[in-house]
Amino acid sequence: MPVAPAQPRSRAGEGLYDPAFEHDACGVAFVATLTGVPSHDIVHKGLEALRNLDHRGATGSDPLTGDGAGILMQVPDAFLRAEADSFLRAEPGVELPEAGTYAVGNAFLPTDEHARGEVKAAIERIAAEEELTVLGWRRVRTDDASLSDLTRSNMPWFEQLIVTAAGEPVRGIELDRLAYCLRRRAQHETGVYFASLSGRTLVWKGMLTTEQLELVFPEL
Repeated sequence: MPVAPAQPRSRAGEGLYDPAFEHDACGVAFVATLTGVPSHDIVHKGLEALRNLDHRGATGSDPLTGDGAGILMQVPDAFLRAEADSFLRAEPGVELPEAGTYAVGNAFLPTDEHARGEVKAAIERIAAEEELTVLGWRRVRTDDASLSDLTRSNMPWFEQLIVTAAGEPVRGIELDRLAYCLRRRAQHETGVYFASLSGRTLVWKGMLTTEQLELVFPEL
């Protein structure tokens, strides 16, 4: 029995249509410093650039319901150290290790407390299986005043997971490989989404407009 040839993934040119013009429409801005010294001013400039990309985003019938906005930054080690007492486990020897030897990421968790406890326990089990030690979970401060009722009703509970290698300290790509396995398994086995999980960078994002990102996440 003859087999029909596979259909091409994209349409051929037809009339005024040319597939060469197909492309993503996301807007991207890049802000950095030549000194390599972390500064909150860089984050502020990044958020300003994000707001100026509002024309590249979209909204639903409700102008307060955006199609997504976010920012990627260097792991804010000084900030996390100042917050360490609020999330480190109260166990002997548990402390925030040297910068670059721990990974952190924003987790989108269930709003139901019981369900949240179950998935967090499962993620901690997966972390142990991937040779990672959970140092703690940090509650992310949020403000939903700028959101529409639709967005607010679908807003997850945000916490940051902080992990480090269970054995000798590792950093860079070695740590990120361990964190990647944890993140992918957690998403597959528990349904929990991590915007990122890395020892080098941290992503903040949501189904927001460019104006809403820093309003919803005032820690930025």
